[in-house]
Amino acid sequence: MNTLRALRLPLLVMGLCLAYTPTGAAQPDSPAPPTADNKNESLLANFHDDLVQERVNLDSCKSGIKGVPGCAETLFTGTPFHIAVGSLAPQNGVAAGLAFAEVYHPTYCAHWLDLTHPTAPGMRNACHWSLTFNADGQASSNASWRAGVYITAARLSSRTPVVHYPGQPRAHYASRTFNAPPPTVSFYSQSTSLNRIYFYGLGPDTVPAARTDFGLSENITGIDATIPVTTWFPSAGITLLGEMNGRFPSIRGSYGDTSPSIEFGYNEISAPGLVSQPAYFQTGEGLRLMPAIPAAARLKLNYLAELQQFAAPSDSHYSFRRFTADLDHRLVLYTKDVGKLGSAPPPGSAAAARTIPPISPTRDVTGALSARLLIQESIAGAGSVVPFYLDPTIGGSDINSQSILPSYPDYRFRAPNLLLINGTYEQSLSKIPIGLFLGIDEAKVALRRDDIAFSHLRHSYSAGLTIHAGGLPVVYLLFAWGGDEGHHTIANISNSLLGSTSRPSLF
Repeated sequence: MNTLRALRLPLLVMGLCLAYTPTGAAQPDSPAPPTADNKNESLLANFHDDLVQERVNLDSCKSGIKGVPGCAETLFTGTPFHIAVGSLAPQNGVAAGLAFAEVYHPTYCAHWLDLTHPTAPGMRNACHWSLTFNADGQASSNASWRAGVYITAARLSSRTPVVHYPGQPRAHYASRTFNAPPPTVSFYSQSTSLNRIYFYGLGPDTVPAARTDFGLSENITGIDATIPVTTWFPSAGITLLGEMNGRFPSIRGSYGDTSPSIEFGYNEISAPGLVSQPAYFQTGEGLRLMPAIPAAARLKLNYLAELQQFAAPSDSHYSFRRFTADLDHRLVLYTKDVGKLGSAPPPGSAAAARTIPPISPTRDVTGALSARLLIQESIAGAGSVVPFYLDPTIGGSDINSQSILPSYPDYRFRAPNLLLINGTYEQSLSKIPIGLFLGIDEAKVALRRDDIAFSHLRHSYSAGLTIHAGGLPVVYLLFAWGGDEGHHTIANISNSLLGSTSRPSLF
């Protein structure tokens, strides 16, 4: 937790600077000077306004069947508070709890924080930053849980301050435009405790009878940043990625299942990291390509190359590096927006005084084909090993709830190196937020990097339904078959509902 303490000061400084509204004359494009009413620009006042608006939005729960979509979206995604529901890692159930979410667009901030030149004497700097705050805590029926705090700052490409005039309604959000992907910086601290994870041994040739159980607790505290590079090649969609994390894992036995606890079947040789779990200082650097392709092509490319370093200061025997190449291709067959926002209320009306972007019960309906190639390779120096609990897995879903070879049991194959070829087809059913999903996976894991090749791949097929109800978590209901170990049914509720912030990977 030393890393968390070290982050307190920069977090406090950023919050104070963004919320600070100095006195003085307005910007040249501000026709009226600030008044005492500008106190509404503070984060606390923004929170109060959203709390009032959330109570108003909950009135849809009194509207019978017609109000169900809006009521559900407010209950499960509303600001500043909502019900948090999501799947934990496989075999640990669906967790429920409470979440806090808030978006804040400060009108003015310090020029050095805004990365702009100092303003003229008596002038104020119009702030280009947007802040997203998220916090949640959830627990499942088997006493597993997850809790975290996530703060994301995004620099908007264009920012126009909103000036309040006495006697006129205050606009809740400042007008803004997005001409390019924004640079973002995220701070987070997430703790997770999972009471049941399967371990079958390491490598591609393990057998189902070798299954044991273990429990894992891990705190991840850190910072990551994304910086778009638009100066030289604006159409290439190049983004630089960086991260710096403190990882604090702990392994324990798991009892009460039909399988024995891990210490009864494995030791430090067959499961490196079983005896000792050091803290890690983990860094990462990456490059993402999302090139701009003519709209007529309907093709979306998302390529990622990333190198991570896992340094264990207390025991270098467990230090290693990991390289990831993730090439994703998506061909949009059709799309139609069925959730367009209604017209704005008349200025000065009671509705305008408390306007928040209205809830849309459904989003776009689409049909798309996707193809993905994922390669992960781990590099450990002489005398070093990769702890088994930080290895990727295939089979069912992995510890991040990512489905790979879904017809196999969860966590079925585990090793430091992974290869996945995935193809999917998803199509919305009419205008309702339910989609048909078809998928095929070809994948393998390997103990040595030299064994990662396009041969001897295991395969799996899947079919089912997806539910995209407005801004609610995505729900997957899949039946998978095709492997040599039977079939598997997967029901998963997305755990990534954090606005512009994403959860850190558990491995």
